[in-house]
Amino acid sequence: METIRLSNGVEMPLLGYGVFLVSPQECERCVTDALEVGYRLIDTAQAYYNEEGVGAAIAKSGIRREDLFLVTKVWISNAGEEKAARSIDESLRKLQTDYIDLLLIHQAYGDVFGSWRAMEKALEEGKVRAIGVSNFQAARFFDFAHYVDIKPMVNQLQCNVMTQQTGIEPLLRETQTRMMAWGPLGGQGVDGIVKNETLAAIGEKYGKTAAQVALRWLTQRGIVAIPKSSHKERMKQNLDIFDFALSADEMEKICTLNQHDEGTINFSDPAFVKYLIETYG
Repeated sequence: METIRLSNGVEMPLLGYGVFLVSPQECERCVTDALEVGYRLIDTAQAYYNEEGVGAAIAKSGIRREDLFLVTKVWISNAGEEKAARSIDESLRKLQTDYIDLLLIHQAYGDVFGSWRAMEKALEEGKVRAIGVSNFQAARFFDFAHYVDIKPMVNQLQCNVMTQQTGIEPLLRETQTRMMAWGPLGGQGVDGIVKNETLAAIGEKYGKTAAQVALRWLTQRGIVAIPKSSHKERMKQNLDIFDFALSADEMEKICTLNQHDEGTINFSDPAFVKYLIETYG
């Protein structure tokens, strides 16, 4: 598995398995399958309500903890220094682990600075190995990163060949923040990617699918991707992207597929922010 190095030296796999919208009942089985296939990065969140399933699968896997990379996220209802600190301990309990490899703030609203202080302390105490944010769009990310001492090591955003997040890339470079892509195959509307003629034509040259080309395009740019599937064969297929490399011309051709940076959810939309705060804040 290819890796990237975060700003504090932590090595992170370039491809992982995400469990967003995987039910608590199915999560243990899906993560078990993912681990058997070869995934070693598992991405979950407090708001997914399936951390226990991830923890159970890992406990039964027999895989050494140091060979795994666990990611979870502090939800907006746990924002603030004290609540975030308690939620970190609860996530550790549910995941059946002594430490989290990467801990993110899930949404850019609520008392994010209080949450960050709790996360910095958890980093100092060895409860987490790296800290970052999720869904922080460009302006919000700049504001946040400007005022914190430890800069976010990762920003997890919806990123794929049609939502390339080019606008925020210069800001991430300034703070040595790596991008992590949720929805790397399109999020809720995958057909536009997995059936894309340009990607399929490129893939034919390498004996790969359009989806595999889309994932390779991300990882070849140093962007961590976390595709989700409940089918073991598809999990294998998504993982099988490191035996070929796209040419510079092919990378550039895929860049032309970009449509916009908002993706399927505009996290800066006032109506969406109002919903988040009034529902979970």
